[in-house]
Amino acid sequence: MRARLLFIVLAGVVVAGLAALNWGEVTRTSRLNFGLILTDAPLAGILLAILAVTLVVFLVSSAIQESRNLIAWNRHAKELQAQRDLADKAEASRFTDLRQHIDATLRENRQRDALAGGEFEKSMLQSHRELRAQLDAMNRTLLARLAELEARVDRRGAAVDPLPARDRTLGEVRPGEVHHADAQRNRMNV
Repeated sequence: MRARLLFIVLAGVVVAGLAALNWGEVTRTSRLNFGLILTDAPLAGILLAILAVTLVVFLVSSAIQESRNLIAWNRHAKELQAQRDLADKAEASRFTDLRQHIDATLRENRQRDALAGGEFEKSMLQSHRELRAQLDAMNRTLLARLAELEARVDRRGAAVDPLPARDRTLGEVRPGEVHHADAQRNRMNV
């Protein structure tokens, strides 16, 4: 737009300069035919006036067009800014929704982990109780079998040698005799 305006101003200056230099010819009258009317008037003056009116009309129409363009540009800029604001709000709301979703998911995971941890603790306690009960049952079974074995050993030992193998006063073992407890140990080792 500035180049066009500069060209118009430059052309106007050239025409004005030529008119000033040839002012005598511009103001000289001649017989002119305007279609219906014949009159004496300066032809160059009329042409300069028509050129001036055309230039003014062109400048006014250019100014009006430029102002329309500026108004449209401002309207589009405002609409674009409104769209950017809407997009920013939508983006912010998406971030907010995403944050809420992540928080809800984390909360659910923590609750699930807490429940799973509680269930795990319960199952571990139950397993410990069952294991302890099994160990107690095994212990009772072993004690019962050991008591039965001792009873058998005592019965066999009583049938073989009713007298003790050691002299209780001296604590010595006579040759060829075996103490009852030693016999039990030897039988258990077998």
